[in-house]
Amino acid sequence: MRVNIIGTGISGLVAGALLSQAGCRVHLYEQNGDIGGVTGGLHQKGYHWDLGQLILEGFGPGEQAGTVIDELGIRDKINLIPADRVYDFPDFTIQPPEEYQGPWWRRQFLIDRFPQEKRGIKRYYRYYRRMMEIVTLARRGDGAGGIVKAFYKTALFFHMLPLLPRMKWTARQLMDNFFKGPELKAAFTSILADFVVRPEDFQGLGVALVNPEPAFDKRVPLKFSWCGRQPSYQYIDGGCRALVDVLAELIRDHGGEIHTGCEVVAIRTRDKKVAGIELGDGTVEPAEIVVASGGAKETFYGLLKPGELTREYREIVDNIPLMESVFMLQLGLDIDPSQYLPSAVNYYYLTYDISGAVERLTRGVYHEGRDGYLICHPTLLSPQSAPDGRYAVTIYTVAPDTPEGFTWAEAKADMAERLIALAGEKIPDLKEHITEMEILTPEDFRRITRLDHHSFGGCAPVMGKQGAPHRTPLGGLWFIGAQSESGAGINNVMEGAAKVSRMILEERP
Repeated sequence: MRVNIIGTGISGLVAGALLSQAGCRVHLYEQNGDIGGVTGGLHQKGYHWDLGQLILEGFGPGEQAGTVIDELGIRDKINLIPADRVYDFPDFTIQPPEEYQGPWWRRQFLIDRFPQEKRGIKRYYRYYRRMMEIVTLARRGDGAGGIVKAFYKTALFFHMLPLLPRMKWTARQLMDNFFKGPELKAAFTSILADFVVRPEDFQGLGVALVNPEPAFDKRVPLKFSWCGRQPSYQYIDGGCRALVDVLAELIRDHGGEIHTGCEVVAIRTRDKKVAGIELGDGTVEPAEIVVASGGAKETFYGLLKPGELTREYREIVDNIPLMESVFMLQLGLDIDPSQYLPSAVNYYYLTYDISGAVERLTRGVYHEGRDGYLICHPTLLSPQSAPDGRYAVTIYTVAPDTPEGFTWAEAKADMAERLIALAGEKIPDLKEHITEMEILTPEDFRRITRLDHHSFGGCAPVMGKQGAPHRTPLGGLWFIGAQSESGAGINNVMEGAAKVSRMILEERP
């Protein structure tokens, strides 16, 4: 069975690796000159920078991405380094203590810092533990059978019962139920600013899932009860590019072919089934299966003829909530920033008004970093990301794809200066120590990803909405990636690509 895969981002590579391993004739088509998409990173003058990703969730055994890694048999080919992150707010900083203080040190830190919120903090952590147990039971149940599956389903039901009245709550409602002041409400919803989703639009019970304790201290044990397990966080030594290269090698080792510089301009169909793809030079590549990744609208409205999708599927595609973009600086420094940065990943939130910040951003108002930004220091974990005596640093902030009142091309240099000045408050004399700099605007990311609207993470996690379903109305056409139903995040898109690969193999003649 021949499978044509459009795009060599992480989802396309995972699908290609699994299907080629299973004996399919796999061909991947990449319109850029290099593979990997945004996970391919940026390489120049001895530096390697990831395009935003640094520490990744769920790569441990039995976890979302980890299960795929083990299914492919490549765990020994990538070096995973446990990592955590720091959250810095205007009045307090959440960072791992030098001396480990137990699995729930963050709870005690917040109680000590906000004694008036003690009751709400304790209630939050009871909810947190229950949610982690629910997720663990659900995953175990999915992988079990017979009486074991029934046991997990029963346990899951009783764990869910106390939370049923909150099922339709938003994150705003959940935070208001637990906390009084804006500080703690922001502490547990600030990550939503990365997704460009207001707490009023995010599923309340999902707050625990975007605030796992191991993300704030790599020493925290993952297992805390017989059915409670938290996700792990790791950095891939060498950056995400290391995983990209391992997957590409695996595809080629199993006879798959990767074609770069090949733009797909149409998906060919016949009798409501795919027949292949057409390339920019007019070449038609036939296939029984086509797996598309990337932008949903760009795929379904740009590569198919009008009327080939059902009305129901078009409605989903038209209503996919997309994240906004980022403004990113890739820097080479001649000083070691670890003397100033507590972690390899440092979030600096300069406002407690997460809803207001997101609202302004979605209207095209760029905050220039004044609402918050990140400083990532990959050299701390992976020295080979920079030449000897030099250090790789990434500074970025969420930004509107299309800003109000200016264009990215005309404001690029000025916006870089302003972000460097802000980051200079954390790394003294930063500007004087920059030896290399690459500025990436939303326009640059649009060019890299070939999206009409650059969405940094893909589909935004908005209540009541979803990405495009993997199974399309056309026989043999599948959709994967960050704008699909799998949702955003490398762990999610890897799991989604693996799921689709299994479905393709189960349904082949």
